[in-house]
Amino acid sequence: MTQSYKTLKEDFVSNLAGGKISEINYVTAVAPAALLLWSALQSRLGVFIHYGAAAFLVDFLLNVGAILLATTLYSSVPILLNVLLILPALLIFLVPPRTEQYNKISKSKGTRKRSDVSKEHGELDPLPIRPFITAYRGAMMIITCLAILAVDFKIFPRRFAKVETWGTSLMDMGVGSFVFSAGVVSARPILKDRVAGRTTHLGQRLYRSAKHSLPLFILGLVRIYSVKGLELAEHVTEYGVHWNFFFTLALLPPSMALIASPTTMAPLTTAMLSLTVGGSHQLILEFTSLKAFILTATRTDLIRKNREGLFSFAGYLAIFLAGQAAGLDILPRLPGKGSSKASAYTQRKRLLTHLTLASFFWSTAFVLTTSDKYGLNLRVSRRLANFPYVLWVAAFNCTQLTIFCAIETWAFPKVYKALDKSSENQETEKAISKILWAFNRNGLAVFLLANPLTGFVNLTVDTLTISRERAIGVLLVYSALLTVVAVALDRWNISIKL
Repeated sequence: MTQSYKTLKEDFVSNLAGGKISEINYVTAVAPAALLLWSALQSRLGVFIHYGAAAFLVDFLLNVGAILLATTLYSSVPILLNVLLILPALLIFLVPPRTEQYNKISKSKGTRKRSDVSKEHGELDPLPIRPFITAYRGAMMIITCLAILAVDFKIFPRRFAKVETWGTSLMDMGVGSFVFSAGVVSARPILKDRVAGRTTHLGQRLYRSAKHSLPLFILGLVRIYSVKGLELAEHVTEYGVHWNFFFTLALLPPSMALIASPTTMAPLTTAMLSLTVGGSHQLILEFTSLKAFILTATRTDLIRKNREGLFSFAGYLAIFLAGQAAGLDILPRLPGKGSSKASAYTQRKRLLTHLTLASFFWSTAFVLTTSDKYGLNLRVSRRLANFPYVLWVAAFNCTQLTIFCAIETWAFPKVYKALDKSSENQETEKAISKILWAFNRNGLAVFLLANPLTGFVNLTVDTLTISRERAIGVLLVYSALLTVVAVALDRWNISIKL
């Protein structure tokens, strides 16, 4: 890549001011709107029960294509795209639910004692698979993978790209959401140990965390080599000269091992810890010279060269803790323990109530922190990962989880009515898009594939001058390739864990 073209590419993603939070909400609402239509087609018409080429194509168009359209061709009218997805879904929901043969079998078994059914097909798992969490994480990974390439094309609005210092954007939310969703699933090992009655000491936790962190650290080094070696465009004020997102992810597990004991972790205490870390970080920014140092210091030594990545870590740790608080609350069948005796209504009510309350809590905290009339009038900064950014990410993701959960409980109530593990797995499989499941199952591996593909496209295509039609074509091929790889890995039962 020539120096002049590299400079043009860097200027294209630099000094941006972002857009309105309301617009970000409209664009990201396309993911649950597409899931609503998918759920209507599945629960009422059984479109995806026999998953062939046609079902895959419809699945792809809904859960990948709709997001691509929302961030490109429909970026100026996202509400219209939402309406086009929601209206047919509501019409299809007027059709009575489809009754499959295996549902009839499950219904006949429902007349027997729960103990008899459990003995034959296994007790209900105290940590069941939550289809709505799978859908939420899968959709988040899809929009992340699409955005990291789409941002290099003019068809992707500049207001969606990462903000230079102050403001909000779609990609700023994407970074935080990646960390928040990682926090959600990080609660599962803690809960598994708790259910099994196991305790882990600090040394064990540090060893576990090192196993997760080492591959991420290596990927961070590979990222440095590839960007510097191939002279790809880089946005230095994003993380610094050498730092990148993989290093931030690599530091999260050991930090969690040091500051939190699994035996004392609970949703409320973890949320309070998140507030403490994020609030302390903000106080240091406001009452010391750290903020000025991050924003204005010359890049003369290793710390100064990578100050954004180093000193924003506290904010990302607070986001991770907020995600873990949500996971500790919504992953178990009942708070703190699994129980097969909870009624379907009680389970659904509890999930929706807790998620709604969490959304309200984080949203209220965000308003009180950022409002010039009712609050502290602080501005969001992803570059600093300041307290308003932490609260915004937590509020957004809890709201998204609430919407995904509401769709699931409406379209697939039998997920909560299963009497044994076998029938629950059957209903769960029916309620999850194959594509969203695949992106969630091997999300980080697909994200790793997306990075070199993005570099390859930037080396071979003039993304700044390409026409809108060709840009959409490139993005479609790219998204289709990622989807085929994700689904193929799932079909071959391959899980790549880092």
